[in-house]
Amino acid sequence: MTTNTSHDREHEPATIVPDGEGAGLKDCQAQAIKDICRSFRYEEGELINILHAVQKTVGYLPPDVQALIAKELRIPVAKVYGVVTFYSFFSMQPKGKYPVSVCLGTACYVRGAEHIVEAFRKELGVDMGGVTPDGKFSLDCLRCVGACGLAPVVLIGDRVHGRVDARQIKDLLAQYQ
Repeated sequence: MTTNTSHDREHEPATIVPDGEGAGLKDCQAQAIKDICRSFRYEEGELINILHAVQKTVGYLPPDVQALIAKELRIPVAKVYGVVTFYSFFSMQPKGKYPVSVCLGTACYVRGAEHIVEAFRKELGVDMGGVTPDGKFSLDCLRCVGACGLAPVVLIGDRVHGRVDARQIKDLLAQYQ
């Protein structure tokens, strides 16, 4: 175990973290994470914003990324893990270039979202949470996009597709080829 005493914040207690935390990261990734934490002044209250920025940079939030963030912010890894696992927009698994998210909120569900999920699973050849072998698409669900009037809704990347029908899936995916 080592004691982290960086950031010259004498009023805060040092945090004990296991040796080698973040060791699985590439140097450029580790530096980018450190830079992001510094840009938010190592403030614990900015954890969600830091996690968003790191996920945008690294693509997802695996354990070694979480450990490095915890070390930089001088907070327990369990706190970072708790936030990552609580909010559905954070992922501990890699995503495809075009993440496909099917809304399973009430409005979408009653309008056939389960058929949309099945059509995507069949067309992409992956289960929920999976990534296509070429890394192009990943498939997930979410609970509500806030576009209930367009139900059923699918997000592909940052684009919202409304009133999706299972028969449209092949053509919808073709837009991202």
